[in-house]
Order: sequence, then structure tokens, then C-alpha cells
Amino acid sequence: MRILITGITGFVGSHLAEYALERGVEVIGSVRARSRYEHIDEIRARVRLLECELRDATSVRSLVAQTRPDWVFHLAAQSFVQASFNAPAETFANNIVAQVNLLEAVRAEGLTPRFLVVGSSEEYGLVHEKETPVTEEQPLRPLSPYAVSKVAQDAMGYQYWRSYGIPVVRTRAFNHSGPRRGEIFATSNFARQVAEIEAGRREPIIEVGNLEPRRDFSDVRDIVRGYWSLLERGEPGEVYNLCSGQTWAIREVLDFLVKASSAATVTIQPRADRMRPSDVPLLIGDASKIERATGWRTHIPFEQTLRDLLDYWRQRVRGAGA
Repeated sequence: MRILITGITGFVGSHLAEYALERGVEVIGSVRARSRYEHIDEIRARVRLLECELRDATSVRSLVAQTRPDWVFHLAAQSFVQASFNAPAETFANNIVAQVNLLEAVRAEGLTPRFLVVGSSEEYGLVHEKETPVTEEQPLRPLSPYAVSKVAQDAMGYQYWRSYGIPVVRTRAFNHSGPRRGEIFATSNFARQVAEIEAGRREPIIEVGNLEPRRDFSDVRDIVRGYWSLLERGEPGEVYNLCSGQTWAIREVLDFLVKASSAATVTIQPRADRMRPSDVPLLIGDASKIERATGWRTHIPFEQTLRDLLDYWRQRVRGAGA
């Protein structure tokens, strides 16, 4: 079997590529000229990488024609919520145009690969406490340009299934973290700051944004396992939550990382530029639909995820120092 992973050099893409290689399939990944490869250094010789600008329809048609995949995992995206407020048009172009180009290329080549549309719990947006835990039937009230772009991708996936019979499976993954998480995201940013304080490379001050929201966190290694299970056994046209069903306040994540460190004392310093114009106060999901369909549920405790993330940043900080 041959699979195509867009965004293979990214956080989730690199973990998914490792998972796929363990299953003995042929892995092809799309990259851009400016892609960084450190996340896939250890597996780079075992995957096939093809340069493609996903916002260019001709480039995408060439990619699909060359690869003719059995499965497509479309992970490439502008995925940072804060950045979407600063660059909404760029976010829409990256997330919406890239996906329509992929689906149109698949259709033009006469292919019907199982196609994973990677959505987000951010699509739910404003959720009232009485509406939790969130099921897939929850109304979508997106609160950021990123969330709006994901709603569009979600709806597009359904439309291509109904209009053209492309077996699209849609997902709404809740927050996930782990080694290689981009440092712009809260969990990873906190871990990096803690590791730098431990190494004496920054003052014992941790800069933060809003610490009050509560999020449903999972480990990225559980999430990619869930994505795989959905292309194996998920129902085309359907949408599935991927989540743990448990929440952590952002403040609790920070407290855990600080307590897990060797730093004596730290000062927490809120920063206005780390605050969003609007934020989702509570997100906790219901994963019963995917469990019924595939048997998937999370296995890795989030405490272990955070320890692994902190160790990842300790290694990165030591390497940078050397």
C-alpha cells in the first residue's frame, strides 16, 4: 500500500510517517522548498519526498499523478490559532485552497483514495458548559480565522464525498502534544522555557498568555494511531472526534512542567501579545463515535506526554548549547 502525507516534516506528519513505516507501507511525503527536515532525520532514507506547492493546482496535480496513493493524509496547514488573527487571508489560502487543489487533482486523475480531512476541535468554538462533553452533533461556532478555515475544510470533505464519491473521512482532533510540538504552542513553549531556565540560558521567568482555558489534551502518538484507524475502518462522509475526554487548565499544564523541573523558583509573567482577541473557555470531547467505529481510545497519560515533551526540549537546549 502507498500513502501520501502532506506536511510530513511537521509535528504530526513526522509521527504519522514513523507509525506508517512500522506497518510496512510505502510512505510518500510532500515538502516545500523551505521545509525543515529535523523531525524526519531518522527516517528520511526510508520515505520518498516530493516537492510540491499545495496552493498551486498544477504542482498538486503533478504530485498526485506521480504518487497515485491508496490513502491520503492531508496534514499540511497553518495550524497556529494566534497567527490566524494576524494573517487570516494567508490562513485561508494555506488551509482551504491547498485542500481543494488536492481533491481536484485526485478527481482529475480518476482516483478514489481514502482521504483524511484533518479538522480541529476549534471548529466547535463557543461551547457552553451544559453542552459538554462535545459530540460531533454540536453546533459549530468558530471563534478564529483558523477555526473558520477548518470548518470550510470539513464541509468541503463532505461535499466531495457526496458529489464525487471520493471516500473522505473527516476528523476533529482536540488538543494534542508531545515531542516535536512547535514551540509557538503553549505546552511546548512552556516546556522550552522551563528547559532553558534549567540550563541557565534564561532568567527564571516564564512568559504566558491566558492560563484559564481548559482543554482536552491527548498525546500525538495516540492521535496518529486514531487517524490510521479511521482510514482503515472509518465510514466515508462521517466526522469523528479524537480526544481523551479529560481536561487540563493551561495553568495546570504550566504547574506540572514547573514541578517536573529542577528549577528552584520561577516567576510567571503574563504578556498581552500572547492573548487572543477571543478564546474558547472550555473544550472537552466525547470520543465514543470513533471508539464504536474502530475501537480507538487514548492510551498514553498526559502526564507522560508532558514529561516526554520536557525531555525533548532538554535535549534540544543541550544541543543548542553545545
